[in-house]
Amino acid sequence: MRAAVRRGGLGLGLVLVFWLLALVLTSLPFWRDVEHRHFDALSVATAPRASSLPITIVGVDEASFAQIGKRWPWPRSMHAQLIDRLSASGAAVIAFDMIFAEASTPADDEAFARSIARAGNVVMSSDHAYQETSLLRQWIRVDPLPAFRAAGAVPGLATVTLDGDTVVRQMPDGDDVFWREVIRTLARVRPDVLPEEVTPPPNGMVRHLGPAHTFPYVSYYQVLQGDKSLPEDYFRDQIVLIGRDVRASPEVGLAQADMFATPFLGESKLLTPGVEVHANIIESVLTGQVIYPVSRLYETMLISVAMLLALPALLRWHPTGSALWFLGLMAAIAGGSWYLFQYRLTWLPVVGILLALAALYLTMALVSYVLERRRGRYVKEAFSKYVASEVVEQLIAHPERLRLGGERRELTLLFSDLAGFTSISEKLPPDGVASLINTYLTAMTRVILEQGGTVDKFIGDAVMAFWGAPLDDPKHGLHAVRAAIAMQQAMAELQPTYRAMGLETVGLRIGVNTGPAIVGNMGSEDRFDYTALGDAVNLASRLEGVNKAYGTGILLSESTALLVQEEIRLRLVDRVRVKGKLEPVRIYTPCDDPLLITLTQTAWEAYAGQHWDVARSAWRAVLEQQPGDPVATTFLARIDHLVEEPPGAAWDGATALEKG
Repeated sequence: MRAAVRRGGLGLGLVLVFWLLALVLTSLPFWRDVEHRHFDALSVATAPRASSLPITIVGVDEASFAQIGKRWPWPRSMHAQLIDRLSASGAAVIAFDMIFAEASTPADDEAFARSIARAGNVVMSSDHAYQETSLLRQWIRVDPLPAFRAAGAVPGLATVTLDGDTVVRQMPDGDDVFWREVIRTLARVRPDVLPEEVTPPPNGMVRHLGPAHTFPYVSYYQVLQGDKSLPEDYFRDQIVLIGRDVRASPEVGLAQADMFATPFLGESKLLTPGVEVHANIIESVLTGQVIYPVSRLYETMLISVAMLLALPALLRWHPTGSALWFLGLMAAIAGGSWYLFQYRLTWLPVVGILLALAALYLTMALVSYVLERRRGRYVKEAFSKYVASEVVEQLIAHPERLRLGGERRELTLLFSDLAGFTSISEKLPPDGVASLINTYLTAMTRVILEQGGTVDKFIGDAVMAFWGAPLDDPKHGLHAVRAAIAMQQAMAELQPTYRAMGLETVGLRIGVNTGPAIVGNMGSEDRFDYTALGDAVNLASRLEGVNKAYGTGILLSESTALLVQEEIRLRLVDRVRVKGKLEPVRIYTPCDDPLLITLTQTAWEAYAGQHWDVARSAWRAVLEQQPGDPVATTFLARIDHLVEEPPGAAWDGATALEKG
């Protein structure tokens, strides 16, 4: 329980920490540039890659410079001819992404103004310029010449908004920006196409259709010279944008190149002409495809919900299961962001959220790894001397099997004790007693571990062990009995050592019982005793003591005998009622002599039936088969007593052992 509470506290604490970190991180200005990479990726992934509107760009490109053969700026009389040809072709709007703020030759300017007036649908760019005098420093607006405005040219501020990484993503805002004037002019001259002005909400972002040259381009010179490849009505009902489509060159300086980075720069490695940036903006507005970022409130709410959804994976931590949970959560957030962008025209910045979730998982994984390593060392230190190494490794892999409070399981329990240890210890000096105990416990522990048992505890010269926990053991009874037999064999091998210490034969008594018990970590998590408790434990302990009454070395309860009788030959010893128990139990001892087993069974049945003469003969037959057999000797003495003091008709043959 405390482990769960501790894990829950750790998980909740990490969630709170990373929730705060995510909120702080996503509010920092520099992080917006990181999130913009996500916007760029979504823009590229969902781009239409083609225009759905009649928008054409007339490009002032390298081919036009080559054909026209003049340096920039070109005579405005050429621009006048361009307007006339576009008007004759039926262009709906003619928009120059060029600044005509300074006077040219009077003849050229007059020709240009007359063409503007005849067309009646011309938009021209305005710009901002930094002005510095001895008295004042300020930004001023630079508009087309008054003569052009008087002729009907509509000025529109063509400045584009650059993010911190110089990429164009934001919609230019303002009442007189270039794209608004183009749309207003379209609504004015072609009310059948655009009955009213389109006014999107502020703070929008451009839905770029694709990389440079996604929109259809026509070279300036082709229009000017009346290229035969262009039909007369090629520009009918078109929004025609005129602008530069050249890279920096001796003819066109870097500033005049008018090229910008868009979300497609990483894909195409090409800058986009400013005139095409305006085309993207106009397309976004007219098609209703302007992207809007979610508010900070919604972003905060998503971070909070994501962290709450991550909490269950931390409370019920599992490296694989929690990883799948986190991956699913992150995939859902990323997929939701894509869906909102593609179908709801909403940009949800998720890089910070995903990074926070990934960092949260990795931190929890690292902390859990450290704690598991610490727990592994703890388990290894606590169990390595008491269970086999394979068991220790499984306990490290499944620490939940050591939970505080324990669980009910069927176990086979073993108690062993040295016969007459008190008198033995009186014959030896302290170091001799320690040597005897150490050699004895070492040998017994080795046998128990070899048989897959768990050494519960040493109590002086007594050993308590059990099978069936902490790991399941379907043959716990068989392994326990085999361990008991092997312990007696190991004890026999130690006799020469004990004789060298001046001792006579040192006997070992073992009791084995199978039954339900509570087994687990009894104590605190800082200091625990992995042990078993219950009546089954007490009976095993009492059977160890019952050996004294029969002169046996191993006694098994009936429940254990039922588990091993197909594998190990057993000899019935008696039916006893031990102290504290009302129901008698049959007790057995391992025996390799089939005839002795049969003779004992016959003798005991005659004894239990109060057929005293038959019982005497049967027990004497046992002694003939096994001279000096202590079980037979015990029963012959009992028969003599019972003949003198008959037990009565209600007697069930069970022997009450007050000291057992």
